[in-house]
Amino acid sequence: MSGFSVLVADDSPVYRKLVEQALSQESCSVMFANSGQQAIEIFEREHPSLVITDWVMPDLTGIELCQKIRAGAGSPYTYIIILTSNAEKENVVQGFSAGADDYLTKPFDRNELLARVRVGHRLIDLHRQIEAKNRLLEELALTDSLTGLPNRRAIEAWAERQLSGAARHGFPLWVVLIDLDRFKRVNDAYGHDAGDMVLKRFAEILKANTRHSDISGRIGGEEFLQVLTHADESNVRVVVERVREQFAAEQFKWGGKTVSVTASFGIAGFWGKTAPEFSKLVSQADAALYRSKDHGRNRIEVEPLVPA
Repeated sequence: MSGFSVLVADDSPVYRKLVEQALSQESCSVMFANSGQQAIEIFEREHPSLVITDWVMPDLTGIELCQKIRAGAGSPYTYIIILTSNAEKENVVQGFSAGADDYLTKPFDRNELLARVRVGHRLIDLHRQIEAKNRLLEELALTDSLTGLPNRRAIEAWAERQLSGAARHGFPLWVVLIDLDRFKRVNDAYGHDAGDMVLKRFAEILKANTRHSDISGRIGGEEFLQVLTHADESNVRVVVERVREQFAAEQFKWGGKTVSVTASFGIAGFWGKTAPEFSKLVSQADAALYRSKDHGRNRIEVEPLVPA
Protein backbone atom coordinates (compact mmCIF):
# COMPACT_ATOMS: atom_id res chain seq x y z
CA MET A 1 0.00 0.00 0.00
CA SER A 2 2.79 2.38 -0.88
CA GLY A 3 1.63 5.99 -0.72
CA PHE A 4 -1.56 4.90 1.07
CA SER A 5 -2.38 6.69 4.33
CA VAL A 6 -5.07 5.94 6.90
CA LEU A 7 -6.59 8.20 9.55
CA VAL A 8 -8.19 6.42 12.52
CA ALA A 9 -10.62 8.52 14.58
CA ASP A 10 -11.82 6.95 17.82
CA ASP A 11 -11.98 8.26 21.39
CA SER A 12 -11.33 4.74 22.71
CA PRO A 13 -7.60 3.96 23.22
CA VAL A 14 -8.48 0.26 23.12
CA TYR A 15 -10.07 0.41 19.65
CA ARG A 16 -7.34 2.70 18.33
CA LYS A 17 -4.83 0.05 19.42
CA LEU A 18 -6.87 -2.76 17.86
CA VAL A 19 -7.01 -0.96 14.52
CA GLU A 20 -3.30 -0.17 14.73
CA GLN A 21 -2.49 -3.84 15.33
CA ALA A 22 -4.75 -4.90 12.45
CA LEU A 23 -3.03 -2.50 10.05
CA SER A 24 0.50 -3.22 11.29
CA GLN A 25 1.13 -5.82 8.59
CA GLU A 26 0.09 -3.40 5.81
CA SER A 27 2.49 -1.03 4.07
CA CYS A 28 0.56 2.10 4.89
CA SER A 29 1.05 5.09 7.15
CA VAL A 30 -1.46 5.37 10.00
CA MET A 31 -2.49 8.52 11.88
CA PHE A 32 -4.68 8.66 14.97
CA ALA A 33 -7.21 11.15 16.33
CA ASN A 34 -8.95 10.82 19.70
CA SER A 35 -11.81 13.18 18.77
CA GLY A 36 -13.78 14.30 15.77
CA GLN A 37 -12.30 17.80 15.82
CA GLN A 38 -8.76 16.47 15.94
CA ALA A 39 -9.65 14.17 13.04
CA ILE A 40 -10.81 17.18 10.98
CA GLU A 41 -7.58 19.04 11.72
CA ILE A 42 -5.44 16.06 10.72
CA PHE A 43 -7.56 15.43 7.64
CA GLU A 44 -7.23 19.01 6.39
CA ARG A 45 -3.49 18.92 6.93
CA GLU A 46 -2.63 15.42 5.69
CA HIS A 47 -5.46 14.46 3.27
CA PRO A 48 -5.35 10.73 4.05
CA SER A 49 -6.44 8.15 1.50
CA LEU A 50 -8.80 6.38 3.92
CA VAL A 51 -10.57 7.33 7.15
CA ILE A 52 -11.76 4.81 9.74
CA THR A 53 -14.02 6.57 12.23
CA ASP A 54 -16.04 5.55 15.23
CA TRP A 55 -19.73 6.47 15.07
CA VAL A 56 -19.89 7.84 18.62
CA MET A 57 -17.33 10.42 19.78
CA PRO A 58 -17.71 13.13 22.42
CA ASP A 59 -17.54 16.20 20.14
CA LEU A 60 -18.32 15.19 16.56
CA THR A 61 -20.02 11.95 15.64
CA GLY A 62 -18.66 9.78 12.86
CA ILE A 63 -21.68 10.89 10.81
CA GLU A 64 -20.78 14.55 11.30
CA LEU A 65 -17.15 13.81 10.46
CA CYS A 66 -18.28 12.16 7.22
CA GLN A 67 -20.42 15.15 6.34
CA LYS A 68 -17.61 17.61 6.97
CA ILE A 69 -15.18 15.58 4.86
CA ARG A 70 -17.65 15.32 1.99
CA ALA A 71 -18.66 18.98 2.25
CA GLY A 72 -15.10 19.97 1.49
CA ALA A 73 -14.57 17.11 -0.90
CA GLY A 74 -12.13 17.65 -3.68
CA SER A 75 -9.52 15.59 -5.35
CA PRO A 76 -8.21 13.08 -4.48
CA TYR A 77 -11.12 11.03 -3.14
CA THR A 78 -11.08 9.75 0.46
CA TYR A 79 -12.62 6.38 1.32
CA ILE A 80 -14.51 6.35 4.67
CA ILE A 81 -15.30 3.35 6.88
CA ILE A 82 -17.54 3.83 9.94
CA LEU A 83 -17.18 1.62 13.01
CA THR A 84 -20.44 1.20 14.86
CA SER A 85 -21.87 -0.96 17.61
CA ASN A 86 -25.35 -0.52 16.15
CA ALA A 87 -25.85 -2.29 12.81
CA GLU A 88 -29.58 -1.66 12.52
CA LYS A 89 -30.63 -0.93 8.95
CA GLU A 90 -31.69 2.68 9.55
CA ASN A 91 -28.32 3.50 11.10
CA VAL A 92 -26.45 1.90 8.23
CA VAL A 93 -28.53 3.89 5.74
CA GLN A 94 -27.84 7.08 7.70
CA GLY A 95 -24.11 6.41 7.52
CA PHE A 96 -24.14 5.86 3.77
CA SER A 97 -26.29 8.97 3.28
CA ALA A 98 -23.70 11.01 5.20
CA GLY A 99 -21.00 9.94 2.76
CA ALA A 100 -19.55 6.76 4.26
CA ASP A 101 -18.35 4.13 1.79
CA ASP A 102 -18.49 1.16 4.15
CA TYR A 103 -19.23 0.21 7.76
CA LEU A 104 -18.03 -2.38 10.24
CA THR A 105 -19.71 -3.53 13.43
CA LYS A 106 -17.90 -3.39 16.75
CA PRO A 107 -16.34 -5.56 18.00
CA PHE A 108 -14.82 -6.16 14.58
CA ASP A 109 -12.91 -9.10 13.20
CA ARG A 110 -9.32 -8.18 12.33
CA ASN A 111 -9.35 -10.00 9.01
CA GLU A 112 -12.65 -8.43 8.00
CA LEU A 113 -11.27 -4.95 8.77
CA LEU A 114 -8.21 -5.68 6.65
CA ALA A 115 -10.40 -6.97 3.79
CA ARG A 116 -12.52 -3.80 3.84
CA VAL A 117 -9.46 -1.56 4.00
CA ARG A 118 -8.02 -3.39 1.00
CA VAL A 119 -11.28 -2.83 -0.91
CA GLY A 120 -10.93 0.86 -0.07
CA HIS A 121 -7.34 0.84 -1.28
CA ARG A 122 -8.33 -0.71 -4.62
CA LEU A 123 -11.07 1.89 -5.10
CA ILE A 124 -8.72 4.74 -4.18
CA ASP A 125 -6.23 3.41 -6.74
CA LEU A 126 -9.02 3.31 -9.32
CA HIS A 127 -9.94 6.93 -8.51
CA ARG A 128 -6.32 7.97 -8.94
CA GLN A 129 -6.07 6.24 -12.31
CA ILE A 130 -9.29 7.90 -13.50
CA GLU A 131 -8.10 11.31 -12.31
CA ALA A 132 -4.76 10.85 -14.10
CA LYS A 133 -6.53 9.87 -17.31
CA ASN A 134 -8.91 12.82 -17.00
CA ARG A 135 -5.95 15.18 -16.58
CA LEU A 136 -4.34 13.68 -19.66
CA LEU A 137 -7.56 14.00 -21.66
CA GLU A 138 -7.92 17.62 -20.56
CA GLU A 139 -4.34 18.34 -21.56
CA LEU A 140 -4.87 16.68 -24.95
CA ALA A 141 -8.05 18.69 -25.47
CA LEU A 142 -6.07 21.90 -25.00
CA THR A 143 -2.98 20.95 -27.02
CA ASP A 144 -2.22 21.00 -30.72
CA SER A 145 -1.14 17.44 -31.48
CA LEU A 146 1.42 18.34 -34.18
CA THR A 147 3.37 21.11 -32.45
CA GLY A 148 2.63 20.44 -28.78
CA LEU A 149 1.60 24.08 -28.36
CA PRO A 150 -1.71 25.19 -26.83
CA ASN A 151 -4.60 25.13 -29.29
CA ARG A 152 -7.25 27.79 -29.97
CA ARG A 153 -9.46 26.62 -27.12
CA ALA A 154 -6.61 26.83 -24.60
CA ILE A 155 -5.51 30.26 -25.77
CA GLU A 156 -9.03 31.69 -25.72
CA ALA A 157 -9.68 30.42 -22.19
CA TRP A 158 -6.36 31.84 -20.95
CA ALA A 159 -6.79 35.15 -22.76
CA GLU A 160 -10.31 35.77 -21.44
CA ARG A 161 -9.00 35.53 -17.88
CA GLN A 162 -6.05 37.79 -18.70
CA LEU A 163 -8.31 40.39 -20.31
CA SER A 164 -10.32 40.69 -17.10
CA GLY A 165 -7.09 41.12 -15.16
CA ALA A 166 -5.79 43.69 -17.65
CA ALA A 167 -8.92 45.81 -17.24
CA ARG A 168 -8.91 45.46 -13.46
CA HIS A 169 -5.22 46.13 -12.87
CA GLY A 170 -4.48 48.42 -15.80
CA PHE A 171 -1.85 46.52 -17.77
CA PRO A 172 -1.74 46.18 -21.58
CA LEU A 173 -2.53 43.00 -23.48
CA TRP A 174 -1.46 42.32 -27.08
CA VAL A 175 -2.64 39.76 -29.61
CA VAL A 176 -0.29 38.68 -32.39
CA LEU A 177 -1.87 36.76 -35.26
CA ILE A 178 0.66 34.95 -37.45
CA ASP A 179 0.35 33.25 -40.82
CA LEU A 180 3.14 31.38 -42.62
CA ASP A 181 3.62 32.83 -46.09
CA ARG A 182 2.76 30.73 -49.15
CA PHE A 183 2.62 27.63 -47.00
CA LYS A 184 0.48 25.72 -49.48
CA ARG A 185 3.37 25.83 -51.94
CA VAL A 186 5.54 23.93 -49.48
CA ASN A 187 2.95 21.16 -49.14
CA ASP A 188 2.33 21.02 -52.89
CA ALA A 189 6.02 21.02 -53.87
CA TYR A 190 7.61 18.92 -51.13
CA GLY A 191 4.77 17.04 -49.41
CA HIS A 192 2.96 17.26 -46.11
CA ASP A 193 5.89 15.87 -44.14
CA ALA A 194 7.89 18.90 -45.22
CA GLY A 195 5.00 21.14 -44.27
CA ASP A 196 4.82 19.52 -40.84
CA MET A 197 8.54 20.10 -40.40
CA VAL A 198 8.06 23.81 -41.09
CA LEU A 199 5.15 24.07 -38.67
CA LYS A 200 7.09 22.31 -35.92
CA ARG A 201 10.15 24.49 -36.40
CA PHE A 202 8.12 27.68 -36.33
CA ALA A 203 6.37 26.43 -33.17
CA GLU A 204 9.78 25.90 -31.52
CA ILE A 205 10.89 29.43 -32.38
CA LEU A 206 7.60 30.93 -31.22
CA LYS A 207 7.67 29.01 -27.94
CA ALA A 208 11.28 30.05 -27.28
CA ASN A 209 10.21 33.68 -27.62
CA THR A 210 7.17 33.40 -25.36
CA ARG A 211 7.54 34.17 -21.65
CA HIS A 212 6.05 31.85 -19.06
CA SER A 213 3.63 34.65 -18.18
CA ASP A 214 2.37 34.79 -21.80
CA ILE A 215 0.96 32.20 -24.19
CA SER A 216 1.36 31.15 -27.80
CA GLY A 217 -0.14 28.38 -29.85
CA ARG A 218 -1.35 27.01 -33.15
CA ILE A 219 -4.97 27.81 -33.97
CA GLY A 220 -5.26 25.86 -37.20
CA GLY A 221 -3.48 25.17 -40.49
CA GLU A 222 -0.52 27.52 -40.77
CA GLU A 223 -1.97 30.08 -38.36
CA PHE A 224 -0.50 30.79 -34.93
CA LEU A 225 -1.49 33.14 -32.15
CA GLN A 226 0.58 34.79 -29.44
CA VAL A 227 -0.75 36.81 -26.50
CA LEU A 228 1.60 39.09 -24.56
CA THR A 229 0.90 41.07 -21.39
CA HIS A 230 2.64 43.73 -19.28
CA ALA A 231 4.56 45.15 -22.26
CA ASP A 232 4.38 48.33 -24.31
CA GLU A 233 4.19 48.39 -28.09
CA SER A 234 7.94 48.81 -28.60
CA ASN A 235 8.73 45.74 -26.50
CA VAL A 236 6.09 43.71 -28.31
CA ARG A 237 7.57 44.74 -31.65
CA VAL A 238 11.01 43.60 -30.47
CA VAL A 239 9.69 40.15 -29.51
CA VAL A 240 7.72 39.69 -32.73
CA GLU A 241 10.59 40.97 -34.90
CA ARG A 242 12.89 38.44 -33.25
CA VAL A 243 10.50 35.63 -34.15
CA ARG A 244 10.18 36.93 -37.71
CA GLU A 245 13.94 37.18 -38.21
CA GLN A 246 14.76 33.81 -36.67
CA PHE A 247 12.19 31.99 -38.77
CA ALA A 248 13.16 33.77 -42.00
CA ALA A 249 16.78 32.72 -41.40
CA GLU A 250 15.86 29.01 -41.20
CA GLN A 251 17.03 26.80 -44.07
CA PHE A 252 14.96 23.74 -44.95
CA LYS A 253 16.41 21.11 -47.29
CA TRP A 254 14.16 18.88 -49.36
CA GLY A 255 14.90 17.02 -52.56
CA GLY A 256 18.31 18.56 -52.90
CA LYS A 257 16.94 22.08 -52.59
CA THR A 258 17.40 24.62 -49.81
CA VAL A 259 14.20 26.48 -49.05
CA SER A 260 13.35 29.42 -46.80
CA VAL A 261 9.86 30.13 -45.49
CA THR A 262 8.66 33.40 -43.99
CA ALA A 263 5.75 34.53 -41.84
CA SER A 264 3.55 37.61 -41.65
CA PHE A 265 2.37 39.18 -38.39
CA GLY A 266 -0.59 41.31 -37.36
CA ILE A 267 -0.71 42.91 -33.90
CA ALA A 268 -3.62 44.43 -31.97
CA GLY A 269 -3.67 45.59 -28.36
CA PHE A 270 -5.85 46.68 -25.46
CA TRP A 271 -5.10 48.98 -22.55
CA GLY A 272 -7.94 50.40 -20.51
CA LYS A 273 -10.71 49.78 -18.01
CA THR A 274 -13.28 48.12 -20.26
CA ALA A 275 -12.04 44.86 -21.73
CA PRO A 276 -13.23 43.99 -25.24
CA GLU A 277 -14.15 40.50 -26.33
CA PHE A 278 -11.04 38.51 -27.14
CA SER A 279 -12.52 37.74 -30.56
CA LYS A 280 -12.58 41.47 -31.30
CA LEU A 281 -8.85 41.76 -30.64
CA VAL A 282 -8.23 38.74 -32.85
CA SER A 283 -10.28 40.40 -35.62
CA GLN A 284 -8.23 43.57 -35.27
CA ALA A 285 -5.01 41.56 -35.41
CA ASP A 286 -6.37 39.82 -38.49
CA ALA A 287 -6.91 43.19 -40.19
CA ALA A 288 -3.29 44.08 -39.43
CA LEU A 289 -2.17 40.67 -40.73
CA TYR A 290 -4.07 41.29 -43.96
CA ARG A 291 -2.15 44.53 -44.44
CA SER A 292 1.09 42.69 -43.79
CA LYS A 293 0.24 40.19 -46.53
CA ASP A 294 -0.94 42.95 -48.86
CA HIS A 295 2.27 44.95 -48.39
CA GLY A 296 4.60 42.14 -49.37
CA ARG A 297 4.57 39.50 -46.57
CA ASN A 298 7.37 38.69 -44.12
CA ARG A 299 6.58 41.83 -42.16
CA ILE A 300 4.77 43.17 -39.09
CA GLU A 301 1.75 45.46 -39.04
CA VAL A 302 0.19 46.93 -35.90
CA GLU A 303 -3.36 48.14 -35.40
CA PRO A 304 -3.43 51.51 -33.55
CA LEU A 305 -3.93 51.00 -29.81
CA VAL A 306 -7.18 52.65 -28.76
CA PRO A 307 -7.58 52.96 -24.96
CA ALA A 308 -10.95 51.67 -23.75
